[in-house]
Amino acid sequence: MQLWLVAALAAGAAIAAFGVYLRYRRDMSAARARLAAVDRHVISTRWGAVEYAERGSGEPVLVVHGIFQNCDSGLFSVRDLLAGRRVIAPSRFGYRGSSMPPDATPADQADALAALLDALDIDRIDVVGESAGATSALQLALRHPERVKHLAVLVGNLPGSPTAVVQPSWTKRVNRQLIMWALRTFAPSTMARLVAAVPRDFAMSDDDVRYVNEFIDTLFPMSPEGYNFDLFVSNADVTNYNLEAISVPTLIAHTKDDQLASHEASQRAAARIPGTRFVSLESGGHLMLGQQKKGRDELARFFAERSDRRAERVAS
Repeated sequence: MQLWLVAALAAGAAIAAFGVYLRYRRDMSAARARLAAVDRHVISTRWGAVEYAERGSGEPVLVVHGIFQNCDSGLFSVRDLLAGRRVIAPSRFGYRGSSMPPDATPADQADALAALLDALDIDRIDVVGESAGATSALQLALRHPERVKHLAVLVGNLPGSPTAVVQPSWTKRVNRQLIMWALRTFAPSTMARLVAAVPRDFAMSDDDVRYVNEFIDTLFPMSPEGYNFDLFVSNADVTNYNLEAISVPTLIAHTKDDQLASHEASQRAAARIPGTRFVSLESGGHLMLGQQKKGRDELARFFAERSDRRAERVAS
């Protein structure tokens, strides 16, 4: 009798596991189909392929996406922040559609971004670096200041932040896509809090929940080469940057309640970059929830400033 029970339980577990596997396959197929519907373009550079997506018209702005993202989610992340602009969002090294060069560095990534501007016949451009993308955006300003009109760093990975470290080597063996999918599927509220990185006492509005869910959808399918580059190379690289040498007008914005990157690290970085405008936001977590109007107004005002003049330091 006990053998029959064990066999029945084993069979039930196998059926359940197979069902989960089929659901995972179905969801990843849907994610690939969604991404395939995005109008994307690829250029060839000395660092391999660089994929990018565009939206809108007007003065161009380059958006350098964060960890786990790609060109599609780069566009999505600023959809409410950059009205009336031509938004150009490349996939960084190793992310969907872009190559991972051997022994790549954030400096190489910055040079590849400059090559993209060359291919698009853009001389100078406003730049937005988000989260882990701040590293490459800073390198672009350091290595190619003549190409950057203004640099805006939003909830960035900056020196002293908990994100600016090399992860333990064993974590390379972790299938983060499977974990993230499982959380999204079976613990959606936990996944939303993890991605948005807001405190538990932050009450997300219905609009916030919709935005976070849509943002999560843009993360799939994930690109291990890309996020491993961030986790084991790029994020920690920012620690040694000579921020004092940045010569382009710079704005850094960060929420006080971000549970992922550090508001204090952003404030310290702003103090090191000459003339930086620091915008301190009271709440909203890592995705700056509820701060769209404030962020849109601050960016519009900053980008409208003459690029040959330093922005003043403020705290909002």
